[in-house]
Amino acid sequence: MTHPFHAMVGERLEILYAKRRGGALVFVCAYGVARTVTLPQAWTDRGEVPLDHRLSVEQLCAARELADALVRRGERAVGGAS
Repeated sequence: MTHPFHAMVGERLEILYAKRRGGALVFVCAYGVARTVTLPQAWTDRGEVPLDHRLSVEQLCAARELADALVRRGERAVGGAS
């Protein structure tokens, strides 16, 4: 587990199998006694190197643009319903 903000960061898990979920590769791993955990590839050493912070400036800007667009859409829907 390489995701820097996950409780299991640094732990090594046995991959039981890989599958696609929503177009992304995930690994189903053995965890504890008779338990499994499903992890996105990006949270493992088989994904890209994780950033040392949660979101980049670009990601924050994209999130803000999305939030603004959703607010405008909601305002139009409310305004158009009267």
